[in-house]
Amino acid sequence: MTASHDSLVVLYGATAGASGAKLGSDERELVLLVWQVVDLHNSKVGEVHRVLVKADSLELSEQCKEEIGVSAEELAKAEPLDRVLEQFNQVLSSELKSLGRSSYCLCTDGQLLVRQVLHPEASKKNLVLPDCFYSFYDLQKEFHKCCPNAAFAKELSISSMAEYLELSTENPANEFGVFEVITMGAIILSLISEPYNYGFKNFETVKYKFETGPCSKAEGVNGETVIRARGLPWQSSDQDIARFFKGLNIAKGGVALCLNSQGRRNGEALVRFINPEHRDLALERHKHHMGSRYIEVYKATGEEFLKIAGGTSNEVAQFLSKENQVIIRMRGLPFTASVDDVLGFFGNECPITGGKEGLLFVKYPDGRPTGDAFVLFACEEFAQNALKKHKEILGKRYIELFRSTAAEVQQVLNRYMSTPLISTLPAPIIPVIPQPFIATGHARDCIRLRGLPYTATIEDILDFMGEFTIDIKPHGVHMVLNQQGRPSGDAFIQMKSADRAFLVAQKCHKKTMKDRYVEVFQCSGDEMSYVLMGGTLNRSGLSPPPCLSPPTYPTFSPCTSVIPAEAALYQPQALLAPTRTAQPPPPAVAYYPAQATATQLYMNYTTYYPSPPVSPTTVGYFAAPQAAMAAAATSATHAVLPQPGALIRMQGLPYNIATKDILSFFQGYQYAPDDYSGLIQMNEQARSMFQAPKEWVCL
Repeated sequence: MTASHDSLVVLYGATAGASGAKLGSDERELVLLVWQVVDLHNSKVGEVHRVLVKADSLELSEQCKEEIGVSAEELAKAEPLDRVLEQFNQVLSSELKSLGRSSYCLCTDGQLLVRQVLHPEASKKNLVLPDCFYSFYDLQKEFHKCCPNAAFAKELSISSMAEYLELSTENPANEFGVFEVITMGAIILSLISEPYNYGFKNFETVKYKFETGPCSKAEGVNGETVIRARGLPWQSSDQDIARFFKGLNIAKGGVALCLNSQGRRNGEALVRFINPEHRDLALERHKHHMGSRYIEVYKATGEEFLKIAGGTSNEVAQFLSKENQVIIRMRGLPFTASVDDVLGFFGNECPITGGKEGLLFVKYPDGRPTGDAFVLFACEEFAQNALKKHKEILGKRYIELFRSTAAEVQQVLNRYMSTPLISTLPAPIIPVIPQPFIATGHARDCIRLRGLPYTATIEDILDFMGEFTIDIKPHGVHMVLNQQGRPSGDAFIQMKSADRAFLVAQKCHKKTMKDRYVEVFQCSGDEMSYVLMGGTLNRSGLSPPPCLSPPTYPTFSPCTSVIPAEAALYQPQALLAPTRTAQPPPPAVAYYPAQATATQLYMNYTTYYPSPPVSPTTVGYFAAPQAAMAAAATSATHAVLPQPGALIRMQGLPYNIATKDILSFFQGYQYAPDDYSGLIQMNEQARSMFQAPKEWVCL
């Protein structure tokens, strides 16, 4: 900014900790303030004022004791920061009045005293700094503009600037801070005099408050201006984060709170500053405190910021166009809640800005409500009244209320609008192995591990088994995943003999792995297959897997393999990312039973690994080699699903759902009856329902 001032007030200070380029980086309090008025019109300087500041903590660093020469006893007798600021205002006003001057601006040696010390400390102590602390001249930058050949601005010091101007740099053993202020005054008088005739016009500013606003994905973001803050309290708002970085200028709408996969805040935020200089100063606040928590600060990229905060929705842009509004997020709304219901919920004591225009319901792409909404309030008072209604009842549900941000609005909308209506697995399902990979039979040469930590790796299992590791069959370790493709806490291991399986079950049962005890049961291949379809196996015995109708239970024969001879292969992107492995990956990864349609609904996914020492450490799915897939396809003896079709997986079904309900849901999209006779084998009751006329199905 450009302005003309009658005088400058040279300001210098020190903290109880580090000084120089690290001033303020250790979060220590201000203990010394020194200032002097410089009359620009008459080229005169005023009296030097030096004041000690009482800190909440009287502990001083060795560097502070040595440089300032002050003791804890002297600081204990000093005035606190708020009283010192009052004294500063009174003395300064009186002196300027005596000089006949009306306007002034602070001038400091660099940015640190104002941005990294005064503003952060005042924010933590809930003090309001005078207006003069929101604009100042950086003497290093001003000197570099006047004398560009001297050195870069960051490399300049008070002594180097004085030497360049051929001023005296001898310190007459004055008190710390006094010599620095006197020298800075002499430098200013030299710059405004012949031969430089420099004018102080462009001063630095500190924003009074954070400005909210939307961010478009088309907007360019400089990657050198973004940081990631971690360890934030879960209830933090954008204003809280802006307060943590008080003194540094955050770009408009430059705070983006990050959400986890469940749509809840994960304690992280991306913050965008107006330039790289302010970003670098923000990095110096690494492990500074927000309340009782320390906050980690790291570099981030512009792409990361746009991924979180960027949006393209016109509806969101219109909602956020009302700037400087407090945003409240509502969660847990009844799906039938209307605009009038929400307006009535808040009432007259906290009116929503613009009525219906200040309310945004979050919906799925097909228009179904998600139970989330965002509300705008014109002022902090209305927002505080609204937050008092946290967990009050609307309809038959209690409503959660949180402070929110423009970036969170965009992030939540992006998340829900990208949700597919029906999750689908890739269509190609082809046979790849001519014999079952998991051997079936009555021989109890297998063991089941139950209660594994979800983070357990193959190495953890091998360590857990100890000496029995050498008795594992090749490719005999099978991790079991649930229907969501995540570790279920179970694993099956095929041993070389039933005797070795018995010994493992005896020696390792309830042995600890990662602070959890793991149950170990001896079992057979048949029992393993039962469990993979939803049955239970423990020391009390085996329970059959659940089915859609009780009459299908007798059709289960332990002597019959429930794992088809040709396993079904899913592509790697079906559930998990491909894993790293130096060995050629085995081809088959997921198995579906061929016994009855009912059992498919309860089937677990499994993935297996080679035996040591080449076991990978992460769960993943492997694609079969192209040659093996082609050979298996040509040698297949039974039909597969036709290529134009697709296999659909339905999640979130009611527990009392029946086959008729599913068919009714897909009314108008049924396959021809012959299309069901391929990979999926059905009992007669299920087949009759699939092949029944549509009129009967819809009853």
